[in-house]
Amino acid sequence: MSQYRPSGFKMLPPVIKNLIIINVLFYLATFAFGSAFNIDLVKILGLHYPTSQDFGTWQIVSYMFMHSPTSIMHILFNMFALWMFGNTLENIWGSKRFLNYYLVTGIGAAVVQIIVAYVRISYIEASMSAEQIATVMQEGAAVLGKGMNYQNEAMQQLNLIINTPTIGASGAVFGILLAFGMMFPNSLIYVYFAIPVKAKYFVMIYGAIELYTGIANSQGDNVAHFAHLGGMLFGFILLRIWKRQGKLY
Repeated sequence: MSQYRPSGFKMLPPVIKNLIIINVLFYLATFAFGSAFNIDLVKILGLHYPTSQDFGTWQIVSYMFMHSPTSIMHILFNMFALWMFGNTLENIWGSKRFLNYYLVTGIGAAVVQIIVAYVRISYIEASMSAEQIATVMQEGAAVLGKGMNYQNEAMQQLNLIINTPTIGASGAVFGILLAFGMMFPNSLIYVYFAIPVKAKYFVMIYGAIELYTGIANSQGDNVAHFAHLGGMLFGFILLRIWKRQGKLY
């Protein structure tokens, strides 16, 4: 069985090139569909909690190709990090293995995000009446769709968790960052293009920050920190499997 073998180091290998193109196309389509057809692609393709009226099974994959239409830095940062850390990995692994890794970490990030949401929902619902929970389930998505939310704090939090979509390639990108740090631990990463930090320390510091901010769960923080950690977790598991099989390099 033939396998892809890179003929030389490529600055923009095929999978990364196509992933960037797809993400940019989806980003532009978000504006086009919204203005021309009044269709909210974030609502359709972003990852919702399974009990949300807007949940679809395809969202476990499609969410990682969507980015915030209100912040161009979201997609720029993710695509830059994808290229910066991913091009070396794809050149070493080949396109097929790199794509598999990207998808596994992205889907893994979605799974962890849903599990963490389940834990938080269970905690919030413990302080709510059955009527309040039913109200959020039945009309919560419509309330958020109007740019509003409930005054009751528990209902407000429950509605945000269930009906706010998770979007972005960050989970897969954090998985790629972990792989780079594990495979090239002493490579230097220049923070702000000026401060040199070894890749292994950069990954550990970034992971610790994500864990702290995820647990802190500060009000107004809409970053899916546990999805990022989920991408790193599934990436770590896959890398360990490949290492045992002698297929890491």
